Amino acid sequence: MSDVLRPGQTIGILGGGQLGRMLAMAAARLGFRTHIYEPGAAPAGEVAGRTTTAAYDDAEALAAFAEAVDVVTYEFENVPAEALDLIEARVAIRPNRNALSVSQDRLTEKMFLKDIGLKVAPFAPVDAGEADAAARLAQAIAEVGTPAILKTRRLGYDGKGQARILSVHDGPAALEAMAGADAILEGFVKFEREISVIAARGTDDRIACFEPGENVHRDGILHTTTVPAHIDSGTRERAFGIAGTILAALDYVGVLGVEMFQTADALIVNEIAPRVHNSGHWTEAGALIDQFEQHIRAIAGWPLVDPVRHSDVVMTNLIGDDIDGVPDIAAENGARIHLYGKAEARAGRKMGHVTRVTGPAADR
Repeated sequence: MSDVLRPGQTIGILGGGQLGRMLAMAAARLGFRTHIYEPGAAPAGEVAGRTTTAAYDDAEALAAFAEAVDVVTYEFENVPAEALDLIEARVAIRPNRNALSVSQDRLTEKMFLKDIGLKVAPFAPVDAGEADAAARLAQAIAEVGTPAILKTRRLGYDGKGQARILSVHDGPAALEAMAGADAILEGFVKFEREISVIAARGTDDRIACFEPGENVHRDGILHTTTVPAHIDSGTRERAFGIAGTILAALDYVGVLGVEMFQTADALIVNEIAPRVHNSGHWTEAGALIDQFEQHIRAIAGWPLVDPVRHSDVVMTNLIGDDIDGVPDIAAENGARIHLYGKAEARAGRKMGHVTRVTGPAADR
């Protein structure tokens, strides 16, 4: 394919959840068609031109999907490697496979970040399915210290696949929670705040970073992102530099989310997400361009837009029954609601978000 897509060409999106939905909406604004590939229910299919509902091991469906699109991107990290092999033989995938392979495994991700000179929390691998897993966990606890958290290396999100360890006595229960999956033990970081940077890199290697947001979690799920974060200009520039280092090291094209802990003397990288990110939803109401259009521009080979923030904002996720409060939120001035079209509200399920504009951005 040409490095630059023309309006009317088709972008394939692996995954049909809310991020795929918002990517499809942004693509439509720029005149692109979208084709969703999703094994299950696909809210994104309501706003896309075409949807393929098939498993990731359906070689025939994957081949037909790849032949029908001009570039492929994804809304989540855990697409099986075999599916990517089949697609990549037919059409370009942006961001590239390396970004996926790094982010799919928490241990690989930590080692990658450390190898490119970035600070991460102390960590140690734990093969929870091995016969000597208890002894290995005890050794890891001795290396990392407590408190710590044991996480599955793959597939966990929004607090799932995790167990806290306050002392060595919590080890057996934590191993049981891993259900035999390979895991990683991460030491807690004493931090002042968590921030995240949404950054993009184009096919021309240009990098553009959105203003860092300050995140608050509840029960392992992002609750709010406030912009601007309560950080000084030096910290902001260091956060931009970290994001840029990661993008360049991965030879990345598209939008990337980078979560960091600010401590008394450093920024510690918590994790990366090779896609548009929940903590970047504020850009819909607070910046000249949102993260979704920036991602579409990048993967289509279009120029990136300078992501100037024009407003102070607070983005709040609507989780589960929070959706019942939408009529009241709709009566608020300065509140932008975005609902995801999900049929059933369940505890812990992201149903939408609201971004409240709290004032104009001050000169920085």
